[in-house]
Amino acid sequence: MIKIKENQKINFSPRTFLRTMASFFASNTCTFSRSNYMAESSQDGLKIGFAGKGGVGKTLLASTIARLAARKEIFENVLAIDNDPSLNLGMSLGLEDDEIGPPISEMSDLIKERTGATPGSGLAFKLNPYVEDIPDEYTVNAPDGVRLLVLGTIQDPGSGCLCSANALVRELLYHLIVQRNELVILDFEAGVESSLGRATSKGLDVLFIIVEPGQKSIKVGQHMAELATKLGIKNVFSILNKMMDEEQQTILEEPLERAGAPVFGTVPYSRAILEADLKGIPVLDSSPEDAAVKSMNAILEKILKEFYPSCERKPAPLV
Repeated sequence: MIKIKENQKINFSPRTFLRTMASFFASNTCTFSRSNYMAESSQDGLKIGFAGKGGVGKTLLASTIARLAARKEIFENVLAIDNDPSLNLGMSLGLEDDEIGPPISEMSDLIKERTGATPGSGLAFKLNPYVEDIPDEYTVNAPDGVRLLVLGTIQDPGSGCLCSANALVRELLYHLIVQRNELVILDFEAGVESSLGRATSKGLDVLFIIVEPGQKSIKVGQHMAELATKLGIKNVFSILNKMMDEEQQTILEEPLERAGAPVFGTVPYSRAILEADLKGIPVLDSSPEDAAVKSMNAILEKILKEFYPSCERKPAPLV
């Protein structure tokens, strides 16, 4: 059993967190075959990460694509993981605040039970706590059968300073990304290092970097793409959001392609999204026929074609 003291400074090798990637057989309903983009390690589930500068719309895309995927009834389970400190994924899915509950990273009793130490106690704790039951016991039922797990964030990512709460979150991320056989959609933190500074993100099937028109968003997108490549994530793409014309798309495409994140799809600027946000309801519910919703559904279809190509699926109803 691996233990360290609370807040002890240590240098982590990627091998501490990266284990041998499991190879899974396809389910009875899907014959898995690789597309040109498939990673060398295939699995029965699909793990998709969304990252980007704050405010670019990554939570909107993550929540909408999760619900549309659940409607297709391809996967036995669709897990939406909120790993962003703003904790907005539940609201974007269509849940009320009182339905969501606290993040795992703030559940002191659970952290103590699993790691042996309360955060901030200074006591030694387990680096590899038992987490396999957490996704089943602590998820919240969201619309369309999506299950939400509010994970919370790792404090001081990349600093080498680990507390018991961080140990639980890290081990849970590893379990969700590498060991679960279902569709897992992760809404990562907005910050560059926070979003991509975890060795377990290597187990992602694909990472989408969401970019909006603007040089700041482009720069963050480029930086994220470069970090993702260094981490060994095999499939890194960008999704252009809030697009108003082809000229904007042309300006964004070249620097992102150069950084290793070619454009996978685009979502047009939508007034319906702004109005839905003002009312506090998902655009999928308020304006299911909006062009932006249709674009996100097209992106989902392309994801399934490229990364889960041989499963029988039915069109997701937008209404």
